[in-house]
Amino acid sequence: MNAPPESSARSERAGRWRSDFSAADAVAAGTDYADLTCDEQRVLWVEFFPREGRSAVVEWTPRGTRRLTPPGYSVRSRVYEYGGGALCLAGDGLVFVNEADQQLYHQRFDDLSCTQLSCAVDCRYGGLVFDPVHRRIIAVEEQHGGSEVAHRLVAIDLRGIRHLLAEGADFYNSPCLSPDGQRLAWIEWQRPELPWTSSTLCWARLDSQGLPGDVERMGHDESLQQPLFSDRGELLCLTDRTGHWQPWRQLADQQWQLLPSRAADHAPAPWQLTPRHYLALPDAWLALSWSEQGYGRLALRHADRGEERLLAQGYTRFRGLACNSNSLFCLASSPDCSAAVLRISLDSGEVRVLAQASSTLGSEDISRPEPMAYPTAQQEIAHGFHYPPCNSQARLATDELPPLVIFTHGGPTSACYPVLDNRIQYWTQRGFAVADLNYRGSVGFGRAYRQRLQGNWGVTDVEDVLAAIEHLAQQKLIDPQRVFIRGQSAGGFTTLNSLVSASERFRAAASLYGVSDPLQLRAVTHKFEADYIDWLIGDPHEQPERYQQRSPLAQAAAISTPTIFFQGMQDAVVLPSQTEQMVAVLEEQGVAVQYVRFEEERHGFRQPANLQQVLENELDFYHNYL
Repeated sequence: MNAPPESSARSERAGRWRSDFSAADAVAAGTDYADLTCDEQRVLWVEFFPREGRSAVVEWTPRGTRRLTPPGYSVRSRVYEYGGGALCLAGDGLVFVNEADQQLYHQRFDDLSCTQLSCAVDCRYGGLVFDPVHRRIIAVEEQHGGSEVAHRLVAIDLRGIRHLLAEGADFYNSPCLSPDGQRLAWIEWQRPELPWTSSTLCWARLDSQGLPGDVERMGHDESLQQPLFSDRGELLCLTDRTGHWQPWRQLADQQWQLLPSRAADHAPAPWQLTPRHYLALPDAWLALSWSEQGYGRLALRHADRGEERLLAQGYTRFRGLACNSNSLFCLASSPDCSAAVLRISLDSGEVRVLAQASSTLGSEDISRPEPMAYPTAQQEIAHGFHYPPCNSQARLATDELPPLVIFTHGGPTSACYPVLDNRIQYWTQRGFAVADLNYRGSVGFGRAYRQRLQGNWGVTDVEDVLAAIEHLAQQKLIDPQRVFIRGQSAGGFTTLNSLVSASERFRAAASLYGVSDPLQLRAVTHKFEADYIDWLIGDPHEQPERYQQRSPLAQAAAISTPTIFFQGMQDAVVLPSQTEQMVAVLEEQGVAVQYVRFEEERHGFRQPANLQQVLENELDFYHNYL
């Protein structure tokens, strides 16, 4: 942290530093991008506009940028609840998923008129891919309304006629076509597996009607994701059979070959549809992104010679790769940039920023991540990032150690990244240190690290929280007597179980739509996560004691930490009743509790005013115990 001159520095104690970077500023800087795609004329992406609380398609051409989605529409898929693949190019226009009704709409580039293609009110769509040979959209279809939610691969042409392509599996993802349009590949998996534990790669030749013939399959005790075809017609896929998600290709004799790549994860867990973290380029080149100790890397690598050219080295997270004949496009982030759309020359590697999320923070006010690899239980190593307090108009007093806010990410099979997160900056601006943890079970560190939460949720992650406090205290980076912890969804479960395990270590806590009773979550959760709780904790019929021991609600007597709860009243994942039970039990015990309800929010808040209120209420609550 750069200390200001003595005359300009203010002397408030850390945690109470004044800052012009308000909660409203932090929320307004929450622009994000998704579903990047391109052709030779244009680049498209879906952009989230936080002030409006909606997402729209934006087009970039050398002539400039324009928003294509008309008022009244928002582009977002809710297949598997997490969506993805809500946009694709389609000849003289595009096709998108409208958030309100989850139906497909065709929009022309010339007059921007929208025509509804699908009319199945009980279905949702996502993972869109355009088939130029048959002029149709291939998509994952999710049907509600029956006794069970059903998933299929379907094709809907530009006249709205639907054809079934594949059914029978519990889940589908990432349909892709060969360059000649004659072969189709996709990923499927069956319950009780999860897409990051075991899945299957499928491929088939299409007949004259565009329907799959005999289906061939690969996959056993491995997680496969993101199939694609090279310009030579080779089938490629990421698989973690050697311990990391790395690219492999199918040879002429149907054998599979590991392509030259780092021994590292080349993708995160496939929570969403049609992710793209690598590409096959002409002349046997690959565009690869991967994670090294939590830091993203991007490079071109030759699939035969192994030659590598690093790209965009100032950025630390990459996703949504797309390319045309002369440029590679991607969504990227860095410690100074929360999200950007990049154009990278394939010849020179020159980087041009096409769009970028703005922030009112100057460079001198940004707290940058410091990697943590720290010892934890079972003589293992856990990971995360430490953000020191940073405010150009304030500084730590002599011998003062800052209070700490611990961030526990959701998922829990997810990750945090070393990129500009304005929520984190909101705290560091006020004199808090932040520890953003990739506890064991997070993605980006290989299959074995990811599998550490199997049967151990509520134990291993909590061990890593407590070990992080000890590590930072030993380094004299934080005041161990002033520690706070927050988490949302699954991160709320880790937060509350940390209070159960060591309530005396925390001054206060925040749970944002956090899980407080895994059995209740198991009873109502959606199909995509229906077996997730069993994987994380165990079969409740065989290990009922685990659910009793790991339930913050059942173990609430051990909690004495003041806690603020935030809950969306339309949440179908963590029902409001679950949070309200937790609040009631703590109040009965005399624990200081605050409960904030948002009537129109679901699982994950989106409305700007509510996101602002969360930060302001949480800070006020912590100040009571600072």
